[in-house]
Amino acid sequence: MENKSGEFAITRMARHFRPAHYLLKIQSYSLLCETGVEKYDSGVFEVGGHKWRLSLYPKGNEKMNGTGHISIYLSIVDTEKSPLGWEVNASFKLFVYDQIRDKFLTIQDVEGAIRRFHDIKTEWGFDKFLPLDSFNIISNGYLVNDCCVFGAEIFVHERSAKRECFTMIREPPNRIMTWKIENFSQKDRVLYASQVYVVGELKWKILIYPNGFYNEAPKAISVFLDSVDCVAPDYKIFVDFKLRIRDQINNEHAEERAKHWFSASCNDWGFSQLLSRKDLEDASKGFLVEDTLIVEAEIMVMSTIK
Repeated sequence: MENKSGEFAITRMARHFRPAHYLLKIQSYSLLCETGVEKYDSGVFEVGGHKWRLSLYPKGNEKMNGTGHISIYLSIVDTEKSPLGWEVNASFKLFVYDQIRDKFLTIQDVEGAIRRFHDIKTEWGFDKFLPLDSFNIISNGYLVNDCCVFGAEIFVHERSAKRECFTMIREPPNRIMTWKIENFSQKDRVLYASQVYVVGELKWKILIYPNGFYNEAPKAISVFLDSVDCVAPDYKIFVDFKLRIRDQINNEHAEERAKHWFSASCNDWGFSQLLSRKDLEDASKGFLVEDTLIVEAEIMVMSTIK
């Protein structure tokens, strides 16, 4: 957030407990200023798996319009071995110690803004950290016996959050799965499964119970759509689909439509009475031609999660 002058807005507050990560004590501060040293770089310290240092301008950073103030910055260092395109996101607080009241004046970006440190921008801080007029007044406690103390706290924000992208796809590629079952009248097992079909990026099978789904439909053919991908406990897929047994003569197919959330606990869904055995055995109906049954599943809409 910027103020009207185009500078980033900051907040100041006093607290009793000291900075968690680094303290910089400078003695003979007036002599440091008299020598004409423009900038002092602190030693390197480590926080959040990264190395940092403070850079202090005793008379202000003139290049950044900091004249008449103390300017102080936080820099990330020793990044030469970091991978190409590296970046570190961090929020931070910088401090100056009030030695009279035993408090630390805390200065930070408004709302603890997160700053992005990278190969082009390795330094963030405050051009006008504290006015020199205020800093030099002994009663303010910042400069006592020609000694002052600065500090830093850094909070690195690692990109460890889990991400999920949920998408609904209408008429996905290869959405019609056709299974031609030959010698159907000779099928004597309770359940048969098709080959694996790939629709979009998801895998499916068609399940058929030639003599019905156990005791629920003893005089019908049961057909289900089965998700091969739903194995993880928290993984689910929404599907709007049709199941049909093709009428190979009249094109009057036995067809039903369903909508279902497929998951590890419910990875198949369909119809226990998609076609009656009576209609199957009626040759004029065209469902069984030359002892071949054609079963299809068609996905109208499905979800994907990445």
